[in-house]
Amino acid sequence: METSRYAIGVDFGTNSVRALIVDVETGEEVATAVHDYTRGERGVISDPDNPHVARQDPADYHEGLLGCIPAALAIAKSRPGFSPEQVIGIGVDTTGSTPIPVDAAGTPLCMDPRFAGNLNAMAWLWKDHSGMAEAERITEIASANRPQYLQRCGGTYSSEWFFSKIWHCLNVDREVFDAAHSWVEFCDYIPALLVGETNPARLKRSVCAAGHKAMYAADWGGLPDAEFLAMLDPAIGALRSRLYDHADSSDVRAGGLCDEWARKLGLPAGIAVAVGAFDAHYGGVGAGVKLGTLVKIIGTSTCDITIAPRESDAASIPGVCGVVDGSVVPGYWGIEAGQSAVGDIFNWFVTDVCEAGPELHDTLTRQASELSPGQSGLLALDWNNGNRTILVDARLTGLLVGQTLHTTRAEIYRALIEATAFGAHTILNRMREYGVPIEQTIACGGIAEKNPLLMQIYADVEGQPISVTRSSQTCALGAAIFGAVAAGAYPDTETAQAAMASSVSATYRPDAGRQAVYAELYALYKRLHDSFGIAGHSDSLGDIMKKLLDIKQRATA
Repeated sequence: METSRYAIGVDFGTNSVRALIVDVETGEEVATAVHDYTRGERGVISDPDNPHVARQDPADYHEGLLGCIPAALAIAKSRPGFSPEQVIGIGVDTTGSTPIPVDAAGTPLCMDPRFAGNLNAMAWLWKDHSGMAEAERITEIASANRPQYLQRCGGTYSSEWFFSKIWHCLNVDREVFDAAHSWVEFCDYIPALLVGETNPARLKRSVCAAGHKAMYAADWGGLPDAEFLAMLDPAIGALRSRLYDHADSSDVRAGGLCDEWARKLGLPAGIAVAVGAFDAHYGGVGAGVKLGTLVKIIGTSTCDITIAPRESDAASIPGVCGVVDGSVVPGYWGIEAGQSAVGDIFNWFVTDVCEAGPELHDTLTRQASELSPGQSGLLALDWNNGNRTILVDARLTGLLVGQTLHTTRAEIYRALIEATAFGAHTILNRMREYGVPIEQTIACGGIAEKNPLLMQIYADVEGQPISVTRSSQTCALGAAIFGAVAAGAYPDTETAQAAMASSVSATYRPDAGRQAVYAELYALYKRLHDSFGIAGHSDSLGDIMKKLLDIKQRATA
């Protein structure tokens, strides 16, 4: 009898880390375990004096590995015939850009007693926006001097990304900046830790992190040149030689699991550890992304992931925050877009506005599902946490138009869902405009699984079916797929996907009548989008409220 082989996918999220054990031949998910971070507010360490600060303590990452992998192995051992010796590879995904200042050995500075408790010596979490001013200056300087550096990130550099955070650290805490020998992305740090090679000069770097967040491309020799970085600040120019020159896709082996971590985790030493990447990109792979398929990871925010041929026109898409060679499926352009807030908007309305508990989501969803498109008379912009894609502006804010003395909570709740659907539609329209085929959409994440109303609205707005993955762990599943490829179980990512990627559990199909109403509402949304989001755009908006009332009257009748 042939012995089964398994890969482990480790998915580091914002609040927790989970391990998933997957049968390499069948894709069956045999065990999963979750470890919640213990520091800060569900793992996020904030600054009461600056709402844009979001940091994490890497000690949570170490404890997370120890908390989830042995727990998943213990569950799997109850399966007849399973043994940890059958595990052949590990893949790791993380949030990003989440850079960590490290010393010459690759140890995070916050683990140095000199910087204990210093937020600037911790990991700078993806949702940290404290470098907004620096991001704007990077965009200005690159536009004037190295426009190609913005070509693959939509033309605008973000405060969520690598160099914005490093430059902000320099500006607010020179002591930490000077003590940092280098900076390492979270998704590079964990594989380096597992293989026992954390030296910043030798550890493997992810092309996903480098290309999407650090202006890396082989076309111009890797990272931005030292002369350009010195235009930001001479100290950043000097840092360039202590960063890296090459980055790899995740089908590459970062190394073998070192003896120390093999003992800690209860796994065989030497098994393959894949080069890491970001959670959404692995989620795309786990959900079955391919040419013509877009994967939406829907949670507190969203990430849209797809691929395009290298010979296509997709190499530069204005407003789309990442087009990187090999960042999703090696051999193709990996395309990343998304919205800064989706579930967070619904949670804000329920928690902060309605001052209620999470059970109100179910009540409002049920009441909102009884409404027809346009019946509320409301139209919203989904920018409560800024705009990540197309406008790329963290300073934009939300908007709700059409309220009357009769407006209900359920009507507002539905309008907020519709706003996120309109934002998603705007992103897909931009991709199609630049030659990226989107023939089907696959959604994953907690909201996609739990909220049929939202999924149906998305299908009706898009006018195209949208399916939901059967797996609830697509990011970890994608990580396991790359663990299997790095171990040599499959010759390439696509072959591994064919065996291991998730199937779908449900498909939502658009209704022609609802789609027609949403087409009217989207035209109004797009006018608000352009008027409030594009400097110098001129549009008289005086008719929008009356048009909304006209649509409301027809829907009510």
